Amino acid sequence: MGNRTPDDPAAVHNNYSFQVDLRGIVDLLSHHLYSSPRVYLRELLQNAVDAVTARVRLDPLAPTGIRLSVDESGLRISDPGVGLTDADVHRFLATIGRSSKRDDIEGARREFLGQFGIGLLACFTVAETIRVVTRSAADPTASPVEWLARADGTYSVRSLDRGEYAQPGTTVWLTPRGGAGEWFRPQRVTDLAREFGSLLPYEVTVESDDAVTTVTEGVPVWRRAYPSAERRRAALLDYGHRTLGFVPLDAIELDAGAAGVSGVAYVLSQPGNPSDSSAHRVYLKGMLLGDAVRGVLPDWAFFVRCVLDTDTLRPTASREGLYEDERLAVVREVLGDRIRDWLTEIAAEQPQRLAAFLSVHALGVKAMASHSVELLRIMLPHLHFETTDGRVPLTEFARHHRTVRVTATVEEFRQVAATAAAQGIGLVNGGYAYDRELIVRLPRLLPGVEVVDLDVDAIAAALDPVDPGDELALAPVLELARSVLDPLSCDVIVRAFHPVTVPALYLDGRAARNERARAQTAGDADDLWTEILGALADATPRARLVLNHHSPIVRRLSRIDDPGFRKTAVESLYGQALLMTHRPLSAADTALLNRAFGEFLGWATQRAADRGEETE
Repeated sequence: MGNRTPDDPAAVHNNYSFQVDLRGIVDLLSHHLYSSPRVYLRELLQNAVDAVTARVRLDPLAPTGIRLSVDESGLRISDPGVGLTDADVHRFLATIGRSSKRDDIEGARREFLGQFGIGLLACFTVAETIRVVTRSAADPTASPVEWLARADGTYSVRSLDRGEYAQPGTTVWLTPRGGAGEWFRPQRVTDLAREFGSLLPYEVTVESDDAVTTVTEGVPVWRRAYPSAERRRAALLDYGHRTLGFVPLDAIELDAGAAGVSGVAYVLSQPGNPSDSSAHRVYLKGMLLGDAVRGVLPDWAFFVRCVLDTDTLRPTASREGLYEDERLAVVREVLGDRIRDWLTEIAAEQPQRLAAFLSVHALGVKAMASHSVELLRIMLPHLHFETTDGRVPLTEFARHHRTVRVTATVEEFRQVAATAAAQGIGLVNGGYAYDRELIVRLPRLLPGVEVVDLDVDAIAAALDPVDPGDELALAPVLELARSVLDPLSCDVIVRAFHPVTVPALYLDGRAARNERARAQTAGDADDLWTEILGALADATPRARLVLNHHSPIVRRLSRIDDPGFRKTAVESLYGQALLMTHRPLSAADTALLNRAFGEFLGWATQRAADRGEETE
């Protein structure tokens, strides 16, 4: 007969339907797609809101109220929405994965909340049976239909008498499954309905124990009109406190209507963590998407938490996050621009408000400015940096130092700051987050200003040379010091500088630090790596210990007759200079310090003992 292709009319095809294990689907939903069974109530509200939205499109005067009722038998939710016909029930409720909005997905994103057609199945995470009674508003002649589904994967459909359900709409009953009773407690249902639906455009009420509670708040606070700007700001701050659980330092309105997003960014009252991307409370057309949604703002905006409502962004399948696409990238950029605009406005018009903000979030502003030269230009007079003139704005610092030297690390700044200040050398600490990348932009903002990396040779060159006679008097001390510190890759020189309270200065350039790190790694490595690292050795860069001839301590070193004690004195000066750099000490440096301390302690105790013998 030969082989037949699938397109051959004579080919015989056997068609089969997928066999669906509903319990397996429920397990997948509850343990992998949704973060918690609590989303069952969101899915019920979502279906009700979509049905009402569709009904209003047919009849703008149609009722819109959604009612929930909970008692010991379970939960009921009723909506006066568009309803379903018998054919719709078979088509949409009995087909897993099918959505009544799927055929017009772009319209659904604008008009409806649901997109994935599996929302009703989420109810099986807490329910044993789901009963749906619905009557279509689109077809007045259609009879009401009942759809009854069970957790074992079976369902039934039957037509009902028209007189029993005269009005269009849908009612859903849930019967609790074993162990899920907590999700049907009246207070739990009320809290979930309020959390998910407080911003929905239609009134939602919960009835239990003869009490009716309205959980919707109506128009979001940021879309309401207020008699004054002060009243508006107070209302926004109060809403942020109630919703996010902290007292905001300030509020930034995020009206990006063209991007389909609106809301408020609340400034944290404590410094934020730059490494922690912000998590925000996001609503999709008034329905809570999640209270820890990430990726809405740029990473640099880590100092705010947002409450947002959107009708354009695309949710993930679980509807608990946002899909990362080009639209979200555009919204992120637009909202970031709005935060920058707010900062620019208060810098120009409300200096006290800006000062309060910077006292907490200067780091966040520097993060923003690192992405925007224009923002840096505006904020430069308000941002303080650690310099040899104290903590001052760079605009003020540059007026006195047209050449701005910047360090790469905090330790490098501390190493030479006092000495550089005494010599009139302008130095800025570039070791803090974002500072260095802002400092190097100064020439673009302040013409005539030059920014250069710190060079320890420039510091050494600025120190005054010592009279040859004075240096000759210290020759024995220098010779001893060089022999003691040579194994530590440190040279010794003598200069005269201020302040006199600094007897010795440790100058350690970047090349010297790299060489020391290489030598330490080679010492800890195996033979192969020792040979490789040895080939990279550079004998040129060495640290320098600069003895200060202005210091009385240094001048007295030549008076010490005991060679051992003179060596201890040199080691002590080296150790003190090292400690002034605030950098971690190597094992060799720590051993030297301990030895010098022990020698001094032994000398002091021996001297005390000798004096005691003399008095006896």
